[in-house]
Amino acid sequence: MSQYQPEAEVVRLIHNRRFMELAAGMEHVSVIKPGEELEARPIDDTLFACPLCPKQKATTWRRIQGHFEGHVNTAFRFEDKVICRCGLPCRDAAHYHCPLCWTTIIRKEQMRFHIKYCRRRTAPPVFVPAHSMPPHQRDHDYSQLPPNHSDRSPQRPGVPSGPETGDRPEATSTSCDSPEELVPAKAFPTQTLKRAKCPHCGLLLYKKNLAAHVQRKHTQKKEKPALKSLCIDRANGIFAVRKVFSHGFSTPVHVQRKAGEPQRTTCELRECRQVRALAQRGGLTPTECEHVRSLRFSCDSAAEEPLREDVLEEMVSLNLCGAAAANDCKERQKAARDAGVPLAVLVNFGGSPRQICVSVHEPKTLYYSVLGRVIVTYKTTHNTWHCPCAKPHKSCPHKNVSRWHLFQTRKHLFNCEAPPSTDRSSSEDLEKSVRYVYEKKRIPPDPPGAAVDAPTQTPDKLLPVETVCPLCSDEPPLTDAFLVTDAAAVVGMGGLSRNVSTYNRRCSRCGVLYRYQEWRDGLHNFNDRVILTLELCSYLRINMQSHVSVSTCVSCLEKLHGKKFPPADTILRAYLHFEALTSSECAYACVTCGPSPPVVVLDRHRTAVRDLEVSELRTPSEDYDGQQNISDFWDSINLDMISRGFFPKSSSNPFVVKPSYENWAPWIGTQTRRSDSVFNTEYKKISEDQTEADLSAAAEDSLFDDLLQQQIWRIRKLCRMCNIDASGSRLDLIKKLQEKMENRQTHDKVQRALWGASGGWSVVLCPHGIVYALKLNLREESPRDFADLLLSWKHFPNICLYEFAHDLATHTNLRTDSAVFRPHGGKLAEATPENLQAAAGGKLQVSLPWLSEKSDLPDDADAHPVTGSSRRYALIHKYHEADPDDPEEVLRSADLVPEIPGSVNGPAAEQLLSDMRKNDDFLNAMAPSAHLFLMRNIIQHRNTESNRKLEARQLKRSRHGVFQLKRRKVK
Repeated sequence: MSQYQPEAEVVRLIHNRRFMELAAGMEHVSVIKPGEELEARPIDDTLFACPLCPKQKATTWRRIQGHFEGHVNTAFRFEDKVICRCGLPCRDAAHYHCPLCWTTIIRKEQMRFHIKYCRRRTAPPVFVPAHSMPPHQRDHDYSQLPPNHSDRSPQRPGVPSGPETGDRPEATSTSCDSPEELVPAKAFPTQTLKRAKCPHCGLLLYKKNLAAHVQRKHTQKKEKPALKSLCIDRANGIFAVRKVFSHGFSTPVHVQRKAGEPQRTTCELRECRQVRALAQRGGLTPTECEHVRSLRFSCDSAAEEPLREDVLEEMVSLNLCGAAAANDCKERQKAARDAGVPLAVLVNFGGSPRQICVSVHEPKTLYYSVLGRVIVTYKTTHNTWHCPCAKPHKSCPHKNVSRWHLFQTRKHLFNCEAPPSTDRSSSEDLEKSVRYVYEKKRIPPDPPGAAVDAPTQTPDKLLPVETVCPLCSDEPPLTDAFLVTDAAAVVGMGGLSRNVSTYNRRCSRCGVLYRYQEWRDGLHNFNDRVILTLELCSYLRINMQSHVSVSTCVSCLEKLHGKKFPPADTILRAYLHFEALTSSECAYACVTCGPSPPVVVLDRHRTAVRDLEVSELRTPSEDYDGQQNISDFWDSINLDMISRGFFPKSSSNPFVVKPSYENWAPWIGTQTRRSDSVFNTEYKKISEDQTEADLSAAAEDSLFDDLLQQQIWRIRKLCRMCNIDASGSRLDLIKKLQEKMENRQTHDKVQRALWGASGGWSVVLCPHGIVYALKLNLREESPRDFADLLLSWKHFPNICLYEFAHDLATHTNLRTDSAVFRPHGGKLAEATPENLQAAAGGKLQVSLPWLSEKSDLPDDADAHPVTGSSRRYALIHKYHEADPDDPEEVLRSADLVPEIPGSVNGPAAEQLLSDMRKNDDFLNAMAPSAHLFLMRNIIQHRNTESNRKLEARQLKRSRHGVFQLKRRKVK
């Protein structure tokens, strides 16, 4: 007995049902008659399914109608009927049902031939009603049915025929007169296909496949056509050739074929040159690569466009190019003119207009300009530039020249017109929604435990709780909730829950959009498509304190649950969205030192913000006084993080904060700063006077010290980057670099490689390691940055411990009308020979008793409220290195003050910087605003944990069980 196969039984029942439909004059569900249409199968009140696609997921009425339109567009039309493609399990693949017989056809072209054949040679079966049949026919006798001669093809000699009709199993007799049993169990037409022999190889195959067999097996392949090419420089024989054979975009490469003296034929691709060199070393005939061979068919030359300087000046006036970049473009134009080569040539092969390539002259022969030219690509859809000499978001001279060329030839690409009114209205509505969420949907710093715990059951629908508009005066009712998506994902520690439906409501009067944003349910909605649980947000926050990135956490959760989570970048932006809505005070104060510490430690953390392009920052206006509103700036940073859940693209997001001299503020605690107006005078670093230029010598020495600490592989990489021979010992390479760094361009290149594009972080902390002020520098760090921070404080500290104490005191005293660091310019004693000799011998002691107990001298208006003294010193701690060239530095040693060494925790600052360096891997890859926001957030949680430990330590040290906290309070 054969084994029962349910799949075969299902197919048999489907065919029997089709035969029944034909017998009863019914049409298949995929055949639409005139005046009819496809009917959706309702699942519930809001979701519907397609009757032809069982694998199609249930969706909304609007989307199912669009799905039906796709069926109609791909349908086959026969007479007045529309035959849609059927996806039911009649066959394994999608197919069409013939309305004249029970045949199913997969391809639409074959359906056209089948209809003609079936219409001409097949007559529909004739069925006699049961009540009119003679008695002997009611016993299921099919001999009276007319024969269907179209079931078999006419027999030809030499061609094997198909199975005879007599071989079919006969139907058994039953006592049931139902129509289903009037049809044989297997009444399918059979057709014998013709066979033919291949004239080339003698293979016997179906005749319909003979042409394809000959084409594939016995037709000689045509040679590949030549790659498109364009002559760029006729004098030197340089061409631009497509890189590969493809229908899409392909970046051109430069190829040289010069016939004069010296004769030269080469391709700039390293792979092509390596193959040629390998053939020469092996004694083989040198072969030409496909790029060089394509030059045989090259006949087109690119027209050079002389670039005008007035266009460049217009770009500078429109802030499309900086003044320094414009001068560099002019110098490169002069160098190209002297060399007799075109500066910039448009390479157009007639492809997609979305990718524009420009060949730019490069006078130096480097690894990316083997033939003295560079291909710069501009993507119009994303407004991005690519050059092989720089990273995607970094500026370079070749990009500036290409921008100059396109601004002159295709100025419409730089048109910054205002968007249409409808888009502007939609953007304004989203702005109101972002501000509403920021003001009304804040999350407490410590949510209740029930909210942090993972929800026991994920809801299927998330609707906004607002039913009326709270922003309108008369609170009009909102529109009915409309579906945003039915495929939202809830991400939590327990895994991933998909197919969650999210809904929005809108105010018909003001247009504000309201969405689900309720933290009390234990969920945090990012963009209506990704929802995080508060438990996961807390887990990510703890991992941030342990220097673990969000991508690592997501990868661990994916491996744990065996599911694919949303992209790590999306979850990171969702976490930043959560932190921006958290009502954290960011006090930045120590429980022991109070809001105004008398002793502070100044230090810096060098980092590289990759997306920070300092060279393209605009020079501030002349009326800018160097003061920033710290509250407004950090509100804009929070709005930037929140708006990422509303605006899908940053190009249309009005809340994006970009670095600029006029809008870039530090963070100082509310009780520590004098007011919301703080200093940020980094724009003055652009053109420093001679006095401040002398102050940067210390930074130059620090850069050289960092160079000495680099490993040999890193030094060799720096040498190759600066076009220096990388062979030799470590000290020889450092000496070569130091000599080359006398050139400003090489110096800046080495500095960016070691310290990054930005100036790093300036940090002010108390002796206990609590951070009080934080600033991300746009340019190279200098004493000016710390002076900006300290001059913004309500009470200037008495003791400032800084590695470059002399530079800090000199710069700060120059900026103020009266000297801030006094007496003796911030030194502990007057620089007399006796004091210098005593300090060098360790015999000089300068006691500052007001550090331990407040001074009882008459109140001074400028005195510090904790110490009662108005003296201020800029000193060097023992873990700092004094300047050996300045003999007066010994008078700035903190060891001369007996009250300082025991009260200052030097390793605390080093530990802070070490912790900050551990976060560089994931922080440096972020945008500047996200980098700034997340660093402040991480330091805030670190301060909170450090204060908790300080309180526990003080409580433990209290005597007789009396819990006393020694806090310094300011009246």
